[in-house]
Amino acid sequence: MLNHRELKALGIYCNRFRVKNKSEFLRETVMKAILKRFEDEHPSLWEESEPSLFNQNVTQ
Repeated sequence: MLNHRELKALGIYCNRFRVKNKSEFLRETVMKAILKRFEDEHPSLWEESEPSLFNQNVTQ
């Protein structure tokens, strides 16, 4: 959900850069940011691993 100012800014951006599908643009942008954050915070060889989206132990 976007407030009025955010929606207006999105509209201006989409018009300026000729984005035709706002929902697709938002989904892609958000998912890129999320995946980049996961990649940036990926544990190194020397760190203790913490549960994350990619290494959860799921028991069924």
